[in-house]
Amino acid sequence: MELLYKVHNNLYVNLTNKCPYACTFCLRQTKDRMGDSDSLWLKDGDPTAEMVIAEFDKFDMSQYQEVVFCGFGEPTEAFDVLKEVARFVKDTYHMPIRINTNGAGNLINGRDITPELAGLIDTVSISLNSPHADTYHKLVRSKFGDQSFDAMLDFARRAKQYVPNVVMTTVETTIPKEDEALCAKICDDLGVTYRIRPFE
Repeated sequence: MELLYKVHNNLYVNLTNKCPYACTFCLRQTKDRMGDSDSLWLKDGDPTAEMVIAEFDKFDMSQYQEVVFCGFGEPTEAFDVLKEVARFVKDTYHMPIRINTNGAGNLINGRDITPELAGLIDTVSISLNSPHADTYHKLVRSKFGDQSFDAMLDFARRAKQYVPNVVMTTVETTIPKEDEALCAKICDDLGVTYRIRPFE
């Protein structure tokens, strides 16, 4: 199983293939890998924290700027493992840690998980995708249904109390400029950063 892989100057952590969304644009529908990985499919199921932690010995951590929880699944689906690995990274390497997420972590775990991010996570990057709830639901096809858009915004609102840097993103060229302006306003209202990221 490929649990750690390099993208640009960061080391990514592939914790799970589980996700409550079936996004129309998801990269895993068309490819098996990202960055320098060979395959991000976890054919033997989700790894334990001990399995992930053991993989760090194979890497020269001085070569990386950030550790990012992002693989072929939603990282908060394996939240207990994520916290244990993040604590190891913080205590051992003292590196910045980011989570790339769909913002459904509270729905997935059935509780507000944002206080548990304090002291562990430096950046949470949330896929905003669209400023319109109806368009968002058509794009992400969440198993949680119509509550997902508001829950994602609420997750961002709560996370900023515990995480130094909360970012919400859309992908360049995928929405009109007027929608980007609406996304920027949503982020301003929430007190978080808006980022338009390049199309992969």
